Amino acid sequence: MLFFNKKKKHQTPEDAAAELRLAVKTEMNDADDATIRIVAAFAGLLAAVAYADKVFAPEEVEYVRGSISRINGMTPQATNTICGLLSRHMSELAALHTHGFTRDLKELTEPHVRLELLDVMVDLAAADGEISLPEVNLLRQLTTALGLSQELYNASQARHRDKLVTP
Repeated sequence: MLFFNKKKKHQTPEDAAAELRLAVKTEMNDADDATIRIVAAFAGLLAAVAYADKVFAPEEVEYVRGSISRINGMTPQATNTICGLLSRHMSELAALHTHGFTRDLKELTEPHVRLELLDVMVDLAAADGEISLPEVNLLRQLTTALGLSQELYNASQARHRDKLVTP
């Protein structure tokens, strides 16, 4: 009687972050490892911001799709694949992987790039017409984790001051 199948099964990623990196690598087959990590980290943080208030509004879906599609080398098929993965694994990406994503971006990008990415995340939070307290809290945490100052976050958020929801 055999307890273990000796055949090696197809290797699959053990978590959503690994699956996201694999999807980016597959879709952007000419990209180097650093680019794959940056794109996956950015996409994962978009999912986290979109999930912060537990409502993935249609406006946010479209904003994420547009943001992903603007990445150099991203095809419409790649955008669909990555956005589908984000939708399926949004809660896991948000709950378990934001630290790793921010670490990758901090290690692999310059501060001006991280600030540009923060601006996109703030714009995403505002895409549905309001920036909720959970979104503000997450964005502030991400700002610190990305090695950016709260003054830079405040300047980015000021563009959407009218959308802040006060408790």
